[in-house]
Amino acid sequence: MLTTRFVTGAPNWVDVGTTDFDASAAFYGGLFGWRFRSAGPEAGGYGFFELDGRIAAGGMETSSEQGPPSWSVYFQIPDARATAKASEQARGGVLAQPMEVMDKGTMAILADRAGLPFGVWQPARLPGLGVAGESGALCWVELHTADVAAAAAYYRSVLGLETSAVSFPGGSYTSVNPGGEGEDAMFGGVVPLADDPEPTETGWLPYFAVDDADAAVARARELGGTVPMAATDIEGVGRVARIADPSGARFAILRPLPRRT
Repeated sequence: MLTTRFVTGAPNWVDVGTTDFDASAAFYGGLFGWRFRSAGPEAGGYGFFELDGRIAAGGMETSSEQGPPSWSVYFQIPDARATAKASEQARGGVLAQPMEVMDKGTMAILADRAGLPFGVWQPARLPGLGVAGESGALCWVELHTADVAAAAAYYRSVLGLETSAVSFPGGSYTSVNPGGEGEDAMFGGVVPLADDPEPTETGWLPYFAVDDADAAVARARELGGTVPMAATDIEGVGRVARIADPSGARFAILRPLPRRT
C-alpha cells in the first residue's frame, strides 16, 4: 500500500480534470469527505482536495479540447528534465515539457511506449500528497496495457521501477515497486488487457481506500456517478469496484483486507 514516505519512482500525486468541476467537487465531497481548496488566483483554477486538512488529490476544470475527463497519476523523480529525456530515449514521449509550478515543484506529462500518459513531479516546497493509504485516500495504482513486458521495460528505464510476479488463487499479478526498495514497498501493478474485465480501458488507474466498498458504490450512484465494474472480492486482496464520476472520469475503490500481524 502507498504511504507518504515518497521515494524516487513512487506515486506522489494524483489529480482529476473534468468539464464540470463544481459537480465533480460535490461528488468527491459526498463520496470521500473531501473539501476543495483553491490554490489561489495564480493557479488558473487548480486546487486541492483535502481530507481532514491533508491533501488527498488535486483537481481543476478542463475543456473538451484538452481531452476527456480523467484522473492522472504522477511519480516522484529527482530531475524532471532528465526524466523527460529518458522517456524519449526509451521510445516513449513527452506530452508536456517540464515546467515549474510556482515554488511548489516541477512537473511534466510523459507517455510510455504504448502512448499511455502519466505525470512526473520533482518536488520543491510541495513534496506530494498529504495522506495516502487511509480510507478516502490514494492506496494503489494500476497500469492497464496490452504489452506488460514492454511496459515493465519502459518504466524500469525511465523511473527505475521493479516488477515481480505475485501468485494468488486463480492466477498471478505483476506488482510494481520503486527500485531498490523491495517488494514490501509495492504500490501497484500492471494488468494485461487480456485479463482485464474492462479491456477497453487503458492507462493508469488510481485506487482509493474505503471502509465499505458496497456502501461506496451505492453512494456513488446516489451522487450521479456510474459503476463500470461492480464490487467484487479478490481473494487475498479485498473488495474492489470501478467507478466513474458524473463527468466520466474513472477510478477504482478498494476495501483492503486487514493486514496480518
